[in-house]
Amino acid sequence: MIIDFIIRLFVAAILGTIIGLEREYRAKEAGYRTHFLVSLGSALIMIVSQHGFSEILGQPGIGLDPSRIAAQVVTGIGFIGAGTIILNKQIVRGLTTAAGIWATSGIGLCIGAGMYTLGLSATALTLIGFELLSRIFKNFGLRSFFIEFSTSNKNMLNEIPAAFDKRDFIIVSYRMNEKNIGQECFYNISMVVKSKKREEESNIIAYLNSFEDITIHRME
Repeated sequence: MIIDFIIRLFVAAILGTIIGLEREYRAKEAGYRTHFLVSLGSALIMIVSQHGFSEILGQPGIGLDPSRIAAQVVTGIGFIGAGTIILNKQIVRGLTTAAGIWATSGIGLCIGAGMYTLGLSATALTLIGFELLSRIFKNFGLRSFFIEFSTSNKNMLNEIPAAFDKRDFIIVSYRMNEKNIGQECFYNISMVVKSKKREEESNIIAYLNSFEDITIHRME
């Protein structure tokens, strides 16, 4: 049994690492080490939940629910997932990675329970969800960009939003702060825009640079 348990831990760790490598390749918040530990820990908890109390079974007044400890993984993994989700300037990052961590914990539980085929199938489907679906549906959905720039030309406050509208961008939020430096007035603008084109970032920078009196501070 010990050898079988070690094999389960090893397989769970490998599958978690495979999923984590995909996240690492895309420079996401949680990489292969996080997914490795989540899958390994989930498998270990499942093994303990199923077999860790076998010595006391059969004693008077002792009962065992083999799913009780393992069930805590489902809720407990939410704390790790929540740590990868970032809300910044009305842009949510890390939801897919958080969902991947949650799925990885499920894969670890499967392998810990000895359900190798189900765990391998779930790993394949998770990778398909990360890679293949993003390629198939790359033209669906919108990508958000946060842009921060400044200008001393007051006319730009209306011209730039109007120009973005004409280029089929969706302006989610628009914020302007006015700052006086000496006798000159500067306007600091932060915008969140959405676009269907994934490779639009360089085009937005080039487009903003085509305006006079514009200084780009940040874009993400």
